[in-house]
Parts: sequence; structure tokens; C-alpha cells
Amino acid sequence: MTLRKNLNLTLKIWRQKNRKVKGKFEIYKVSDISTDSSFLEMLDILNEKLISENKEPVAFDHDCREGICGMCSLYINGRAHGPDTGITTCQLHMRMFKDGETIVIEPWRSIAFPVIKDLITDRSAFDRIMAAGGFISVNTSGNTLDANAVVIPKEDADKAMDAASCISCGACVACCPNGAAILFVGAKVSHFALLPQGRTEAKRRVLNMVKAMDEEGFGNCSVIGACEVECPKNISLDNIARMNREYMSAWLDKK
Repeated sequence: MTLRKNLNLTLKIWRQKNRKVKGKFEIYKVSDISTDSSFLEMLDILNEKLISENKEPVAFDHDCREGICGMCSLYINGRAHGPDTGITTCQLHMRMFKDGETIVIEPWRSIAFPVIKDLITDRSAFDRIMAAGGFISVNTSGNTLDANAVVIPKEDADKAMDAASCISCGACVACCPNGAAILFVGAKVSHFALLPQGRTEAKRRVLNMVKAMDEEGFGNCSVIGACEVECPKNISLDNIARMNREYMSAWLDKK
């Protein structure tokens, strides 16, 4: 039976009052952190310590703590969501770190994701991109069909559901040297482009979402591939290629 280990750690955390104030790293010490603890639980322990010392706790985002909502977006030791792969920050456990290690914790680094406070960034740019076309507006009220009545190849359905697994966390943007959001947009476009329900508005959707992405200040894709590597839901670069094909087709049709 493996004995549970406790860690003593040094945390180098980005602190910033708001987007208008210059931020800086501050150093904190935490001790007796169980390797069974999640990364967010470790931050909770730090904040309890700071509150007991009448100091301001570190602001960080979280919600479901089940790897579904994408809120817990942190840059940890130079990697989006930390050193593990295929997980979000809330699914990261302290057993991935060593006793005595220094852990650098930052918010997402992107012009399009301005800092709200400390480790919390404003990712409403994603919401505006979704509002530009990430939906189906066809009125199906009273005209709904049984799901089995619409024949969809299993391969297409699987690809659509893989794209739909994107949780909009922003890791793709944070790890991209160009700050590109194309993997996110590609996933949202692919989700509908692969299904017959989404074809009615396909051309308008991709044109509007790409336009909104550019207006938000995201960078351009240079196919480095870091986004696919760091994505907690393993969204494939194939979705970028599909979005580019959809966009070119819509752009030529518009011309």
C-alpha cells in the first residue's frame, strides 16, 4: 500500500488588481499539501492561509470542478492547464509535482482575454463569437422529426460530437504563440457543418464567426499545433482544415 505523501511548495503567482493596473508575481509558501489534492484544492488551502493572515486571497475562476465547464483556466509552469495532458486544471492533481518544487501560476496570456483580477480573465470574446453564428436558428417547433428519421453517417456523427466536446476554456488561445482562436472556432463550425441540421445556415455561420473572431483581436493560425496538444478535450486540427474549407466555399459563393 502506497503511503500518501505531503508536499512543501513555493508558488509564484501572478497578482493584478484589474486590467488597468500593472501586475506582478508574488511568492507564497504552502506546506503539507496532500498529493491526493487537486490543484484547485491546493489554491483553496493557500487562500484559507491568506485569509487567516488578513491578506487578500488569490482570485481564480472555477465552477463545476469536473472538467466540463472550462472555467478553471490557468497557465501552470508554462503549460495550459498544467503538466498533465487531456485534462483541465480542476482535474490536475498535486501528485504531478515534486516536494520542494516552485510552481509558476499565470492567467491566460492573450490580448483578447484581458485580466479581470489575478488569475481570472475575461473570455467573453468567445461568447460574442458564438453569438455571431454558433447556433441553429431554424424553427423546428411543431415540425420535429424522430432522430432516427434523419440518417447521418456514424463517422460524421462521431466527428461532430468530438467537435462539440469543446468546453470553450481558451487553452488553445493561451498556448498559441499567435494567440489564435481558430481551433475553438473550427470546433464550433465543425459541430454544425457535419450535421444536416447545420447545413441550412452553414455559409452565413462560418463567415460571421470568422469575422467576429478577427474583430476580437485573436491572431492568425500558423499551424504550429500547440492548440491540439494542450486542448483538454483533444480537439483535432482537422477542425481547422474543415473550417477553412467551409470559409473558402462560403466566400467564393458570396463573390
